[in-house]
Order: sequence, then structure tokens, then C-alpha cells
Amino acid sequence: MVPVNIAAHALRTSVLLLSLVALVPRSFAQPPAPATAPTPPSTASLSGFITDTDGASIAQARVTLAPSADLSTRTILTTLTTSDGGFNFPAVPTGSFTLSIAAPGFVLRQITGTLLPGESRQLDPIALHSGATTDIQVSATQGDIEVAQEEKQRVLGVIPNFYVSYDPHPVPLSPRQKYSLAFKTLIDPISFALTGVTAGEELGAHDFAWELGASGYGKRYAAAYGSFLTDDILTNAVLPILFKQDPRYLYKGTGSIHSRLFYALANGIVCRGDNQHWQLNYSGIVGSLAAGGIANAYYPAPNRDGAALTFEGLAVGTGFSAIQNVIQEFLIPKLTPHLPKRSHPLTPPPTTP
Repeated sequence: MVPVNIAAHALRTSVLLLSLVALVPRSFAQPPAPATAPTPPSTASLSGFITDTDGASIAQARVTLAPSADLSTRTILTTLTTSDGGFNFPAVPTGSFTLSIAAPGFVLRQITGTLLPGESRQLDPIALHSGATTDIQVSATQGDIEVAQEEKQRVLGVIPNFYVSYDPHPVPLSPRQKYSLAFKTLIDPISFALTGVTAGEELGAHDFAWELGASGYGKRYAAAYGSFLTDDILTNAVLPILFKQDPRYLYKGTGSIHSRLFYALANGIVCRGDNQHWQLNYSGIVGSLAAGGIANAYYPAPNRDGAALTFEGLAVGTGFSAIQNVIQEFLIPKLTPHLPKRSHPLTPPPTTP
């Protein structure tokens, strides 16, 4: 959490940015179809059954189909096996693939192959071996797939949208993956650009007890980026690792408008833990307070916030987070290209925290 005056500037800048996104003509966000329908892309289908070594069906096993060469550039599909252990990907891109199968109490198994255009392949029954290492392996493998996808997500292809998971069955992120998302956000060109806009607005308004001119702009830029860096590292990496919480917004996408609205607003103060249970977002709350306290150390003494203003800033930030979640739930997916396709319906989160 940055001081309240900085938070106010960031709030105005973010609201302006989101407003511009919302006002983009539909013809730009979703180009009209050409007069001549394009040739449908070549696809194939892949199906099979998952069993244990005794041949018994395994229901609710997670099956992920991803391109072998580059996880970040092609469609990644995930589904759960049915009661008879079956799974089916009816229309998938052709080419080389890696099929990952994971289930509680079983060792992760991966199968590679190549699908040809128009091919309809049914695999021989895939047997999983009992073991105790599945959870770690699933987190490393499926989490890498999810992070690779999230680091490509940009609103209108430009604005970073890294901290949203559209996967219908997201797995907990490992510490390395949480740091990866935080670092990717810090070094993104848009982050530097928005910091520059904030510093310019502060300079024009004569905010803070610094001189004007290039030197004053540099100090305001450094302070604004330092506040952003501290908040990002604490609330999205360090504390989520310590408290074992997921820093992402987990897109719901199903249910009534009322239930989705409640879910988005509730996620302003709750989050999902690595244990898959919903809990108070300690990472965001504690991280915002700590970041606000640290920010006071490098702002001019006359502009340093007291404890009361820091808590006030936390309340403003929490409310803004809830508004962002609502926008993420209802608007942003329509403006974010190349989202992962859902081969299995999203398992709805609880309707109450």
C-alpha cells in the first residue's frame, strides 16, 4: 500500500485506463468477420480412459493436453475424467502434444505424441501407479503451464493481465511460480510507462516536497516505482508464499449474474489458499500495510502518512480491488485474446467466503 496521495493518483490513472478499455469500439475489440468465411483450422480429437494398475477406473483425474514445443503459444486444454475414467478432447490443434494425467494418490504420468489433421484417436487405457509425489509434480508441471499462459494474457493484446487464472481447475502455484509472475509484472514495459504517467501527474500537480524539473520528476518516478515494487513483491510473492495463498483472481465465469457479482466483490477480501480452501486474504492486507510503511521511508518528511492514513489507504485499496474484480469477471475476458479454451465446465467456487 502506498501513501494515500499516491494511491489516489494510481487509482485515478487505473480508472482512466480501465475506462478507456471499456470504451474501445466493439469493432476494434472484436473485428468483424470477413465477407468470405475463412477455412476452418485443421483439428483432431483425442480420447481415452484412466485406470489404476489393477484396471479400476479413476474418476476426477486431471488430464491436460498441451503442445510439446512451446507451452505459451498454443491452446492448452484441461478436463477431468468422468465416473468411468473417460476423457475426451473433441477438437484440438494438430501437431505434437504432451498429455499429463494427475490424480490424488497417484504418480503424475505424461504421454507424448502427434495428432494429424482430421485424426480421431482413442488411446489405450492409461494406468497410473500409486505414489506419494503427485502433489509436488502436479504443482510444478500444471503450474508452469498456467503461468506460461497467464504471462501471455494482455487486454487488447497490450495491457498486462497476468494475475487472472481462466483455467477451470487451477492448481496452487509453487514459490518459484509466484516469484515469476511478480517479476514479470515488475519488468513489463507497461508498468514502467504507467509509473511515468503517475510521476508526470504528480509533478504537474506539485505533489510532494521535491523540486520541479527533471530532477523532481526523477525523484517522483523512483518513489512511485519503489512503492509499486514493494507492494508487488510483498502481496504477490513473499506473503503468498509465507501464508500459502494464491495471489491471482480465479475467474468464475459461470452461474447467475448475482452469484458472479458476489463472488467478485468477496474476492476483494478473501482468496483461495494453496490447500484449496477460501480464507481471509492475509497476503493482500498485511502486504499493503507493510508496503505503505516502507514507502514512508523514502518520501519527504512533510508528505509521510501516519498510521491512520495508512489504514485509510488500505480501505481505499480494498474497495478498488473489489471493483477491479468485477471488471475482470464481466468485461476483461471479452477484451483479452487467446484465452485458454475450457474443455470441462468450471467447478464453481463457494457462493460465500
